[in-house]
Amino acid sequence: MNLSKLEQETILLYNQAEPTADVYTHDPKLIEKLTRLAEKYPDQILRRDEHRFTVPKRCVSVREPYSEERRKAASDRAKIAGYMPPRANP
Repeated sequence: MNLSKLEQETILLYNQAEPTADVYTHDPKLIEKLTRLAEKYPDQILRRDEHRFTVPKRCVSVREPYSEERRKAASDRAKIAGYMPPRANP
């Protein structure tokens, strides 16, 4: 089933009592990333089904947005260090 980008939502559920969070997603990039992490860290990240994962709460974060100046400075540092962004597969 192909979902529109609007329908490719992600839901994070966690509470204060438990050390893990449930991630329910239809975002293909996030599914790919969580699948790789589940394979690499099977003792910490569990794939429940096609769209649901359990992760340590410490993997979930909300950060302050980058200002345009901070984003540009980070980009300049990456370029100086020789970092090249990944290329899309044709």
